Amino acid sequence: MRYNDASHPNKDPNLWLKRGIWLYLLLLIFEGALRKWVLPGLASPLLIVRDPLAVLLLWMAWNKNLIPSSVLLKIMVIIGTLSILTALIFGHGNLFVALFGARTFLLHFPLIFVIGRTLDKEDVIRIGKFLLWVSIPMALLVALQFYSPQSAFVNRGVGGDSSGAGFSGAMGYLRPPGTFSFTNGIHLFYGLTGSFILYFWLNPKGVNKLALCGATLALIAVIPLSISRTLGFTIIIVVFFALVTVLRKPENFVRVVLAGIGIVIMLVVLSNFNFFQTATKVLTQRFTNASTTEGGLKGTFGNRYFGWMATAIATSLDQPFFGHGVGLGTNVGSALLTGDRKFLVSEEEWNRQIGELGALMGIGVILVRVALSLKMSIHAVRNLQNGQMLPWMLLSFGLTVIPQGQWAQPTALGFSVLAGGLIIAAMHHHTETDHL
Repeated sequence: MRYNDASHPNKDPNLWLKRGIWLYLLLLIFEGALRKWVLPGLASPLLIVRDPLAVLLLWMAWNKNLIPSSVLLKIMVIIGTLSILTALIFGHGNLFVALFGARTFLLHFPLIFVIGRTLDKEDVIRIGKFLLWVSIPMALLVALQFYSPQSAFVNRGVGGDSSGAGFSGAMGYLRPPGTFSFTNGIHLFYGLTGSFILYFWLNPKGVNKLALCGATLALIAVIPLSISRTLGFTIIIVVFFALVTVLRKPENFVRVVLAGIGIVIMLVVLSNFNFFQTATKVLTQRFTNASTTEGGLKGTFGNRYFGWMATAIATSLDQPFFGHGVGLGTNVGSALLTGDRKFLVSEEEWNRQIGELGALMGIGVILVRVALSLKMSIHAVRNLQNGQMLPWMLLSFGLTVIPQGQWAQPTALGFSVLAGGLIIAAMHHHTETDHL
């Protein structure tokens, strides 16, 4: 049944679209749980469980004229379509691999705009509050996985793999994945949740204080328990964005100080527990090991975020003009073509896209992602100047995943799409972002 404002004034005309977006969020968070614990026998098809939903959401949005006339969106769809043809003619020649790779551009990237035009600021805040509550049991699960052997049920891998889902850590401890298929889900989930946590500390009206304090405690605890340097870097960026709001709105200074005092108290309390002390030692050791091999903070952060970008552009002309074929650089692509999951192109995102698509289309995709990030940043700054902090705080996470997040990995792709959509939806006026 289709509703319209005239005949059903109390009904939201986009109700079913919003429900679909909520389902996208739930599947993003719990897809790994389905693949590991609930339906391990369906682990392979569940990898793309959000794809049919994306098709449905795009079809519904098309019928409601909610897909904007965006130049960036048109460019990405054109590249996605051409990439299938070039992969078949000049690349690996496998249709299924090409379709899997191109779905990023044809299905998920457009969802950024659908989410942005369907949700409003209140919807975004509801999602933020939901994430606060989810972050608390998620932290408990991470702690249980951290201290449990890989053979334990909570550490089962995809498909019920009894060898475990943990990934390289330090001091004999492995990085836990929480409800996700892979460990990157934890830093992505808490990176997004962290941006909401800081926002709610600056705008506490209407937020359950118990949930906010519990989520803050969970975030502090998960940073060492996750053994994730990326999460630590992400939270530093989020905190920096929160501090910038003080420059625009000096009255936030008191709230920032109070939040800082609260966090220090939580740190002091947690430091008295052995589980936190051990996790902190493990994370410290991982930073030490990484600094030895990567050249300290400058090498770790510089190479991971900026160095790989420069390398990708500098070596782009060394690739075939049409690349090796879209999808080849994904785990699914390598498994279908070689029977083994390995990096056939590159582990780094920009290198992968140029390697798959060639210099012209690969750099085109990169420019679209950078341009979208830049436009979001400009609109977020304008909203901040008008006293709207939510887009700015969400941007703190968005800038870590939208420009060069690893879209070959479904969880990273999902959080990039969600972050981009929420940033647009949080804007004070949708008309500002209709042509992003």
